[in-house]
Formats: sequence, structure tokens, C-alpha cells
Amino acid sequence: MFPIRDHNPSTRKPVVTYGLIAANVAMYLLTLPAFDETRGFWVWLALYPLAISHGELMWGLLTHMFLHAGFMHIAGNMLFLWIFGDNLEDQMGRLGFLCFYLACGLGAAFAQISADPSSSVPMVGASGAIAGVMGGYLLLFPRARIDILLIIVVFFKVFTVSAWTMLILWFAIQLFGGFSMIGAEGGVAYWAHAGGFVAGLVLTIPVFLRRGGAEFWNRNHGKPPHDDAVYGPSRIPKVRR
Repeated sequence: MFPIRDHNPSTRKPVVTYGLIAANVAMYLLTLPAFDETRGFWVWLALYPLAISHGELMWGLLTHMFLHAGFMHIAGNMLFLWIFGDNLEDQMGRLGFLCFYLACGLGAAFAQISADPSSSVPMVGASGAIAGVMGGYLLLFPRARIDILLIIVVFFKVFTVSAWTMLILWFAIQLFGGFSMIGAEGGVAYWAHAGGFVAGLVLTIPVFLRRGGAEFWNRNHGKPPHDDAVYGPSRIPKVRR
């Protein structure tokens, strides 16, 4: 079960969101395992909690956000960024969103380091920064409509849920995963996901307050302040005006 789109069209082209997707894809292609001469570059730019704890390889706090461990890893991350990033960029502005995204990635990194500061396992991926985008989305648009694809063996079904349902469930899964992975080596950086989510929610509070706080919710009933995108049989979005 994973989201495939929201019904929350942005009002302008999300240049920074597209740029982040392009940068991640470019770095992934550059560091594919088939390219041995650049694979060492991947290893060098990853984040190592133990090294950071000793004040070494500090660039990994930033560079790890643009590395991925495989096709499904980057595909899932870029899908989430594409769904949720444009709306946060719309609300924060381009430079504001870029700073927000990087700050969430740093928050995610420190959460994972705090959970296991002695780990020498490399951490890579944009997941923590994107989790921050999801946290911000939850605060601003809790009742936005999200289309979820459910796959059970050969059964496929798309259904629509509110953003808060999907995002709070996702966050709960990260917390459960984090506690279940205590003491384990490798695997998913659940604490980075949870930390990034919380960082994004907190960092979005100033934007939320500038929009009117609770009044912003009341005015729009927790939904985006514009008409929903409507998806017809062709799956091409149409916007009610």
C-alpha cells in the first residue's frame, strides 16, 4: 500500500521540487554499482554515525540525502517527494522550501545518530528530508485527499483517504520499526524517518501561523485553499476552477 498522487494541485511550477528529483536521479545514475570508479564516491559521501560522533566525515550530514541504495529506494523516495513537495514549495516559496528540505534532512540525520551513535553502517537516502516534507504537509493540509494503491497478490485497487490518515499511519509504522530495530545492524533508518517527520512538522509551524493558525484550518476545513484536482479515466489531472 503506497500513495500514488494527491488531489492538491500547486499554483505554480515547483522548480525546486523538480530540481531535487533531478539531482537525486543524477547522483543515483552516477553511482550505480556497475560504475566501480564512482562507487567509491558513494561510500565516501554516505553518512556514518560513528564518524560524525567523532567529528569526522561531517559532509555526510548533507551529501547522504542525495545517495540511494537501489532502484526501489530512489523510486519510492522520488514518488513521495513528487506527491508532497510541490505543495510545500507553494506555501514556503522556492528558497524557503529548499532550506526547509535540507534542514529536515539534517534533523533526520541527527535523530538516527542519536539513536545509534556507535554505528559504522553507512546511511543514505532522501527519506529523512522527504519525511519532513510529509510532516509539514500534515500540518498544513490534514484533510487533503490522497490516492492510495493497494496491491494484494494480483489484486489492484486505488482508493482515496485523507492526508492525516495516511501520514499518521506512516509515522506510526516508522516508530514501530525504530523500536523493533534497536540493536540491529543495517536495515531501514526508521529513526531518521521519524526524526525528519517531526522536524518538518515543527519547522512548518511558522508558515502555519502566518496563514492564520487554527483559523487557516477552519477556513478551509483542513483542506487545501483551492479546488481539488479531478482525475478522469485518462488519469490526466483536471482542475476545477
